[in-house]
Amino acid sequence: MSASNWDRTIDLLVVGAGAAGLAASWMASHRKLDVLLVEKTQQIGGTAATSAGSLWIPGNAQGRRAGFEDDADSAQLYLQTLQGESAGSEAVKAYLKDGPSIIDYLEQHSDVQFVAAGLHPDYNDMPGASTKGRVIVPKPFDGRLLGEDFKRVRPPIAEFLLFGGMMVGKPDLPALIGRYRSLANFVYAGKLMSRFIVDRLRYPRGTRLMMGNALVARLFYSLKKQGVTTLFGSSVAELVQGPDGVEGAIVKTADGVLRIRARRGVVLATGGMGHNPQLRAEFLPSPVAGRSLAAEGVTGDGISMARRLGALVDPAAHREGAFWTPVSVTPRPDGTSGLFPHLLLDRAKPGVMAVNAAGRRFVNEGCSYHDFVSAMYASNKVASTLPAWLVCASSTVRKYGLGHVYPGTSDLSAHERKGYVITAPTLEALARKIGVDPQGLAESARRMTDYARTGVDLEFGKGSTQLSRANGDPDHKPNPCLAPIDQGPFCAMAVWPAEIAASTGLETDEHARVLDTGGAPVTGLYACGNDMASIFKGTYPGPGTTLGPALVFAWRAVEHAMGMQGRPDGCIASRPVQETAEEKS
Repeated sequence: MSASNWDRTIDLLVVGAGAAGLAASWMASHRKLDVLLVEKTQQIGGTAATSAGSLWIPGNAQGRRAGFEDDADSAQLYLQTLQGESAGSEAVKAYLKDGPSIIDYLEQHSDVQFVAAGLHPDYNDMPGASTKGRVIVPKPFDGRLLGEDFKRVRPPIAEFLLFGGMMVGKPDLPALIGRYRSLANFVYAGKLMSRFIVDRLRYPRGTRLMMGNALVARLFYSLKKQGVTTLFGSSVAELVQGPDGVEGAIVKTADGVLRIRARRGVVLATGGMGHNPQLRAEFLPSPVAGRSLAAEGVTGDGISMARRLGALVDPAAHREGAFWTPVSVTPRPDGTSGLFPHLLLDRAKPGVMAVNAAGRRFVNEGCSYHDFVSAMYASNKVASTLPAWLVCASSTVRKYGLGHVYPGTSDLSAHERKGYVITAPTLEALARKIGVDPQGLAESARRMTDYARTGVDLEFGKGSTQLSRANGDPDHKPNPCLAPIDQGPFCAMAVWPAEIAASTGLETDEHARVLDTGGAPVTGLYACGNDMASIFKGTYPGPGTTLGPALVFAWRAVEHAMGMQGRPDGCIASRPVQETAEEKS
């Protein structure tokens, strides 16, 4: 395309306003590039907006300030044990090396701020694993600072909002659940509720933002301060490739088609395969359950466009192709349904077991959500495990909650009428209601009851790992994750596999450059976030497995684009992150 045919020329075009796209746009603008952000929906945040907002950043300064010791060498050992040879890739090395300094740079120059998550174990008990300090989370954010643009922040999952719009974090739960147990709890809960009531007089939901919502709102707020233009309701129809690589894109907007030239390249951050049925069928296990926690606007655009230019996708390198969680299907008042992710808090609790259609357990219920679904797929080869069933006594639900049923719920009849839970006075009756083998279910419950008395799960080790113990009940003895399942009435809830992020995606190098099928970089084309194939190759190290790399490789993509000296000279190596920070200071 000749220069006269371009409608606009900029330095960098970023496609997708999730966490990775927002980060890349802020970083480019902060480094004085002329950047344009294109988002096909009317909101920012993508899938990250509904996430926990955790980042897995080994050796981070936030953890050290909180008194936790960690370093990249121990993380490298952990990854080597977990994922094998691929842990030695240049991309993994770059991630471990640059991650902490990139986070520090964000904190120094933007409104994106983090704190150590405290006790938040890695998801596997292996050499080099950490229990504290490796995970950071965004500080809460006051959405009122965004003014009218607060509506641009994609809301969290509806089932995670109290009273139809109030966000709460894990530290808030003890005070809210025990609000009548102490004056301090009552006052704390009262302040949260008062803030929410005042918010609802002006806003459609609460403005006290937590977790992933806080992360994307902080990035958006920082981007707004930089004056970066975001084209909402616009989509990239085609990447334009010339003799020297990707030169720009054809963008469809509400006002017509724009031909955008991007001198330093295009960054794809459209969210991965998401709801694209063809890509899901190609990349995910069979049978594919068809459930996804990706944002509604995530339909595989970036991957599809890059593949048309010959980009490499290697599903065989990414195990089950995605990062997974079990979900229950929640009925909503308007007749639609939602997906409630069973991450850790209920499955690890004492008195909860997971069974397949044979009534048999198939997994340590307190393992990571990703490993739980991997076990579902493995079990499904022997007995139907799609869905699996979480089974417990009704008294367990009253004490700990289960899925979208909150702790303190003593009457499950309303949830049963909606089909969300199934109850029965005996295990045999429950088994017949949910269609599992009664003898198998009774035997599984008998064994769990025996294990609860001894404190040792001889089959799957529930309560033997750092992760399961951290999410069990520390006051329950002798094992914080085991309790008898022998006193009815009983309760069951169906859970299904759902992917929370992609592992399979566009293969890239350590600079986030998209690679072609021959392994060479596609000049001028970068990918980050879920468009970029995971550096962890289908393994799940710990909390923040996707958001950590999303921010780090957004940075590395921009740094590399900064080194482009103009076509046709090509690219030079990225300058070290520490050097750029010193230049700025």
